[in-house]
Amino acid sequence: MPRLSLPPDAAGTVVPVVRRSFLEARRSGAWKVAYADFVTALMALFIVLWMMNASGKVKQSVQGYFRDPRAYSRALNSGVADPPVNQPPSVDEIQRRIEEALRAMPDFQAIRKNIVFSITAEGLRIDLLENEQGMFFVTGSPAPTSAGERLLAVLGGQLSRMPNSLVIEGHTDAQPFRDGAPTSRYGNWELATDRANSARRLLHSAGVRADQVVEVRGYADRRLLNAANPKDPKNRRVSLVVRFSQ
Repeated sequence: MPRLSLPPDAAGTVVPVVRRSFLEARRSGAWKVAYADFVTALMALFIVLWMMNASGKVKQSVQGYFRDPRAYSRALNSGVADPPVNQPPSVDEIQRRIEEALRAMPDFQAIRKNIVFSITAEGLRIDLLENEQGMFFVTGSPAPTSAGERLLAVLGGQLSRMPNSLVIEGHTDAQPFRDGAPTSRYGNWELATDRANSARRLLHSAGVRADQVVEVRGYADRRLLNAANPKDPKNRRVSLVVRFSQ
């Protein structure tokens, strides 16, 4: 093995320095760790660049997977090479069927911007957003408008064909209802719950099974869609959650 020597130290002793050969350094395996770190960082960079240019639907799908990988994978039939004949439809298939039915509605163009689909850890969420005039429910009332009745009838017809259980939520904005006092006879809590139940009754009339609805929730203004503007009309909404198949 080649040796190098440093100049004599103060005591006059020559200090030998051993230089490791390139072959020994390679055999140590230290370079493998550095290479693995480099490849991992490069892969992460490519994923970030891909996500920056991905569509909103792709981003929602990735978000749903990382929130609940097992449930999401089951719902999408992930990793199943030959799914059973009666395999429940995936969330993408459910959304596709509903969107096709909605596009067939005569007034779809007038309401399409107020219907928002998203994939959450719980399942496929369909938000029916209100406007200032009251798109789907009469302003300040649990009574549905004619547009709301037609929309819920179409949704009910589609959802009734699916095995998935449903959750119905009612939300309001932060605008006080009437006197706004918590002790008043009727307020945002009652309005949110009553609208959710109105939607439930219309869905059942359209064919949704009695045992298909597993929860009805009223949140008032506790879960604002637009927290930056608590009085935004879009905070007033009824949400249908199509749960992942178990």
